[in-house]
Amino acid sequence: MNDRVPGRRGSYGIDAPYLLVVPAVLILWNLIDAIVNHRVVSFVVVIILIASVCSGFYTSRRGKFIVWSKLLDSVPLRGDERVLDLGCGRGAVLLMAAERLHTGRAVGVDLWHRSDQSGNSPKATRRNADAEGVADRVDLYTADITKLPFANDCFDVVLSNVAIHNVKGAQQRDAAIDEALRVLRPNGRLMIADIFRTDRYAKRLRARQVRDLERCALGWRMWWSGPWVRTMLVTATKSQSAHDD
Repeated sequence: MNDRVPGRRGSYGIDAPYLLVVPAVLILWNLIDAIVNHRVVSFVVVIILIASVCSGFYTSRRGKFIVWSKLLDSVPLRGDERVLDLGCGRGAVLLMAAERLHTGRAVGVDLWHRSDQSGNSPKATRRNADAEGVADRVDLYTADITKLPFANDCFDVVLSNVAIHNVKGAQQRDAAIDEALRVLRPNGRLMIADIFRTDRYAKRLRARQVRDLERCALGWRMWWSGPWVRTMLVTATKSQSAHDD
């Protein structure tokens, strides 16, 4: 498969826009220091910071679309499945999943914090769904991913892209993993990409007796700040015995 991004007609904003403020200040500070005091080290720091910002911008605007297109293609969807995206934001992953469905549903859940994504709102996601031609297959919910408003075993695939780490507290993040597994049908596929704590996600899932558990890096296209902040993917298949006691 080539690396061409599938045509995107929606507007998906910038992920974690507030994080751009910190490197911008550091770049300015070090640039002034480099010019005024002729510090070579400060010039080097400026270059590293600019490269990190460019890496994050690329991931947000292009890289994640390429990576998730391949990940979604790796799931053998018939087209009638129910797919859930936890922390869907403006629909980058959710709507690509919807494009692979015909009679199924793509369901997105979020609290719509604009600190997580610029312009984040259900209206923005609906506009994108209209733009991508999949509005008839998409449902949106405003809900906490640690307390999902869905019955047990009602989704064939559960996805999440760099969202669960935003949940405050280790126990609450564990609850988000438990909820993802609760609403997933037996033999359903779970795919969680995140920049932090994926080792704990994997540990939590292992304790729930899932099958085919894997944790791997998603490569340079999903570097949010150069190689220092990489995205890891945790995948698993729900077994019959994966429910909580």
